[in-house]
Amino acid sequence: MAQKSLLKEEVTNALDGIKILFDEPLKHFTFTKVGGPADALIFPKNAGEVRRVVSYAKEKNIPWLVLGNASNLIVRDGGIRGFVLMLTDMTEVKVEGYTIEAQAGAKLVDTTYIALDHSLAGFEFACGIPGSVGGAVYMNAGAYGGEISDIFASAKILLEDGTIETWGREAMKFGYRHSAVQDKLAIVLSAKFSLTTGDHEVIKAQMDELTTLRKLKQPLEYPSCGSVFKRPVGYFTGKLIQDAGLQGLKWGGAQISEKHAGFIVNVDNATGTDYEELIGHIIKVVKEKFDVELQPEVRIIGENFES
Repeated sequence: MAQKSLLKEEVTNALDGIKILFDEPLKHFTFTKVGGPADALIFPKNAGEVRRVVSYAKEKNIPWLVLGNASNLIVRDGGIRGFVLMLTDMTEVKVEGYTIEAQAGAKLVDTTYIALDHSLAGFEFACGIPGSVGGAVYMNAGAYGGEISDIFASAKILLEDGTIETWGREAMKFGYRHSAVQDKLAIVLSAKFSLTTGDHEVIKAQMDELTTLRKLKQPLEYPSCGSVFKRPVGYFTGKLIQDAGLQGLKWGGAQISEKHAGFIVNVDNATGTDYEELIGHIIKVVKEKFDVELQPEVRIIGENFES
């Protein structure tokens, strides 16, 4: 214990001025409300502080990762060793002409409404996606026929060696729920999006319609990680799960939503293990019944038990 306290003191001194929570249960921050403790949960306020954290981690050989705003992921019950960065204090959004530049921690929903305030069109599809800008770029988030890649202009990326690069669309290598950031130990610091001028009332009407659809179809009344699986070519994930007779199935405290079978909700103090086992069961049954291999869209990270 003395050694662990000493390490905490060393990290606190080295990263003076940066908010750090030690041994903090991540279930307090994830949208699923599951997840064990992070050794050090860190909240940088700007790119300089992110760089300080990453540089120190590299110097001390400390593993690190970024959670975004912890919306489309499941953290296992053993938690995460090393540094966990949450960029939720980096929320600045600027508008210049037809371009919006947002820091990685800005909420995607908030950014779409800033676009609306300036009568800028193109971002409507994302008005109900509960992620951060950084996370949305990282996974090329999409909904209702639109994707981040459709409006993406560039992003500032912090690489593992501490350098910051500007990546355009080509460098991002966007695919379905994929970007080149996933292939490197790198962090999206901010992103620019190219929009078009539009009619404020028309944009608002479309956003209102999509918001209503989301409320009708998605189980927003429960904690969840959003859409669990990627859509397999030629199929609808929710219908596959329904046709497999799985909708409504409970696994511990987790349940396949009775409202939308593509979602798993936390109905009774679920654990990360409940989520992960239920996901595995769904994959197995759908494969057996329809010979379709479901691929998780949600990130599953961390350890299964405390070491």
